Amino acid sequence: MNNKNVLSKIISLLIAIGFLTIILLPIVFVAATSLKIPLEIRTSGTLFPQGGITFENWQKAFRNVPLTKYLFNSTVVAISSTIITLLIAVPTIYTTVRFRTGGAVLPSLILGTYVMPPIVVTVPIFAMIKILGLQDKLVGLILVHSMMNIPLAFWLLDSYIRNIPVELEHAAWVDGYGKFDTLLKIVYPLIKPGVLSTGVVCLIMSWNEFLFALILTYSEASKTFPIGISQYIGEHGMQFGEMSAAALAGIIPIYILVFIFSKNLVEGLGRSGVKG
Repeated sequence: MNNKNVLSKIISLLIAIGFLTIILLPIVFVAATSLKIPLEIRTSGTLFPQGGITFENWQKAFRNVPLTKYLFNSTVVAISSTIITLLIAVPTIYTTVRFRTGGAVLPSLILGTYVMPPIVVTVPIFAMIKILGLQDKLVGLILVHSMMNIPLAFWLLDSYIRNIPVELEHAAWVDGYGKFDTLLKIVYPLIKPGVLSTGVVCLIMSWNEFLFALILTYSEASKTFPIGISQYIGEHGMQFGEMSAAALAGIIPIYILVFIFSKNLVEGLGRSGVKG
């Protein structure tokens, strides 16, 4: 029996190491490429630098392209759209679950928009943003990202609301709380881990979004990181070293964010798959 347990643990460990290697290998490759000299990147097939470590690619990445501006734009868009998403999604899912607002149609419509391919709505969204005069502006992209993430937040928060005992809300109503006060003072503290994990997921989705950022932004003042990183492809070919440095600069903030909220993120995503 003990031998079986040891064997099981060894197999589990090997599987975990295998998955971890698959996940981290591309990151290691990008990091190593960013530290190679340009000539070695094109001529050497080795993973790690053989001709010494250089930070030339990092210097060029920030000098040749306004990467700092693109990272700032992505940060503004991601944080702003996440806040708007949560402000809309939390009361919406609460009223939908508890008071059957919209009946069975509203949840289906909201979730239906999430599984719909984004390319389908690019033309009408572009038309609406143009009518509002918000093309090539961060405000327009913030609104689009908010609309894009609301169905996702709705789905992730659903199980949190359903797992709260209705008796707590009934007791609050007896004590004179209104529906808004009940949501703010009773429900929200109980679903706070879910709100945090949902916020992290929505922020990552907004940070990585490419399609609408490509369609709605044109100038350096409004381009985000995913669009800016494509500028390392020029008439003389792809600048692999600079692109790798820029990619790593955009990955690091997300990894730090996930590390900080890892506990809430795992719990939130785990609960989202369990319906009460």
